[in-house]
Amino acid sequence: MFRFYNLEPCYSINPHFQFPMISILGIPFDAASSFLRGPAQAPNKIRAAFHSDSANYFTERGIDLKESEIWSDAGDLAFNGENPLSVIENSIHNLLAQDHRILTLGGDHSISYPVVKAFAKKYGRLNILHIDAHGDLYDSFEGDKYSHACPFARIMEEELAVRLVQVGIRTLSTHQREQAARFGVEIIEMKDWNSAIQFQFHGPTYVSLDLDAIDPAFAPGVSHHEPGGFTSREVFTIIQKLKGNLVGADLVEFNPTRDPSGITAMLAAKLFKELLDRLLLSENG
Repeated sequence: MFRFYNLEPCYSINPHFQFPMISILGIPFDAASSFLRGPAQAPNKIRAAFHSDSANYFTERGIDLKESEIWSDAGDLAFNGENPLSVIENSIHNLLAQDHRILTLGGDHSISYPVVKAFAKKYGRLNILHIDAHGDLYDSFEGDKYSHACPFARIMEEELAVRLVQVGIRTLSTHQREQAARFGVEIIEMKDWNSAIQFQFHGPTYVSLDLDAIDPAFAPGVSHHEPGGFTSREVFTIIQKLKGNLVGADLVEFNPTRDPSGITAMLAAKLFKELLDRLLLSENG
């Protein structure tokens, strides 16, 4: 059962404002990974780090997520031999039917396509902020149109997004540049990043965060190490300063098999907290 959490005395709020209900859903799926398996283990590793005694449950805005009862963990999906795209889309649809905002824990990045498809059915065409080392715009990768290298090609060709902004990108191939031009994708490559950049969207907004957007010095537990990425702090700041009506987000591509020290797990847990905090904000937060 959900109850609204009284945030006082952290800060004062409008007494007439009702917080959105938020569901956490784990999608332990990595069959569309092109290089290494492992992200299917991520949801429970992120949960374990979130509950670790080495940290507390407070977000940087001062929200105690341990005490909050306006968010609920819906557990992990089980596929049981069924079409994973359908299972993911239908499960997200069912949660959205309850007017919940959703934070999805992947899994590889292929999950974003069916997740966004369900969101678009409810909200119409979305604004998407995609934080990643890779554009994931391949029409097909190694013969698979639903590879984790392809979700944003599927999203754009099906017109699920009114605006797609990609940031942190540092691996664009000629084909992906052509795809970006074809679909009108706005790309801020990592070489062009500066800390003054902030993001504002009008209308329903979705964030897709791939952990390999962050430099492997801070996040070694990913399948694809791509040097020259964001610091952890830069990504926290992007999330915290994002302007718009955030209705959903995903956190993907954490690979625990490459994270023996648990550094990336703790980073993923903190990103989980900050994304959840941002989903709690009002429409113009």
